[in-house]
Order: sequence, then C-alpha cells, then structure tokens
Amino acid sequence: MERTQKAENIESLKGSLARAQSLVLTDFRGLTVDKDTELRARLRKAGCEYRVVKNSLLSIAIKGTPMEVIDELLVGPTGIAFHFEEPATPAKVVTDFLKDAEKLTVKGGYVDGKKLDEKGVSALSKLPGKNELRATLLATFMAAPQTFVRLTTAAHSSFMNVIRARGDALK
Repeated sequence: MERTQKAENIESLKGSLARAQSLVLTDFRGLTVDKDTELRARLRKAGCEYRVVKNSLLSIAIKGTPMEVIDELLVGPTGIAFHFEEPATPAKVVTDFLKDAEKLTVKGGYVDGKKLDEKGVSALSKLPGKNELRATLLATFMAAPQTFVRLTTAAHSSFMNVIRARGDALK
C-alpha cells in the first residue's frame, strides 16, 4: 500500500471513529466467506459499519484519542463494528451472530472512554436500544394520565352499575 493511500485510509478511519458511539473488535480467523458475508449483512441491516483494518493503521488512527485504551487489543486479524447513533447496536448484532458462528471471537470493545472485554461487550449487548428506551419513557409519561382517566370514570361507572343492579332487582 502506498504512503498516500495509507494516509487516506487513516484519515477516513479517524473520521469514522470520531463519530462512532462504540466499537466492537472481532477476530475473524477461521470464519468462512459465507459467514463473513452474513455478519456484514446483519451489521449493515442494523445500520452498523464493519471494517477489516490493519492493526498498525488502526493504532495510528486512535493515537492521541480516548480510544487509545484499545491499542493492546490490536493483535491478530481485527474487524471493527461500529454505529454512529446507538452504542449497543454493534454489540447486539455481534453477540447474536456468535450463537451461529463459533469461529468468530470478540476481542473487546470501547464505549464512553472505557475499554471493554468480552464480558463487557456481552453486557453492552443486553442494554436496551434507543427505540426501546423511547417506548419505556412514553409508557411512563402515559401512565399518570391513564390512571387519572380511569379514576375519574370509575365513580360514574360504579354508580351506573348500582343503578342497573337496582333496576334489575325491581323487575
């Protein structure tokens, strides 16, 4: 690879990593082409990017950034999965894919200035996504008004039931 091409790759990688919410680093040795294609398709469908990078280029790209803590994970072939909006998405997709592909291994990850080990990536995958959090927040906001409406209509409903029962008893 020429020097100018390496510099372009490093700058492109720096730009992507600066916007990434989290990283999941994988070792793909032994993964078949079909399985690799399937992993890439799953990640793409979830809105993630997946790149196979040279460790030396990735090391240069993260130098002087908070992501420098993952430098010790850069051993052997490295694939990185990242998402620009949701930190848990790459971890969810990769962890789910691990059930089908024994050869893929998770080296670790990065989120919020912290390096994650394989267990940390697994824990990150269990966190709810943005849409799940939004739904929970909306349900929380809706609970109080729904309870209020139920309470205000309960008295009328109970009163009507008493009158209906009395009417049935008089028949």
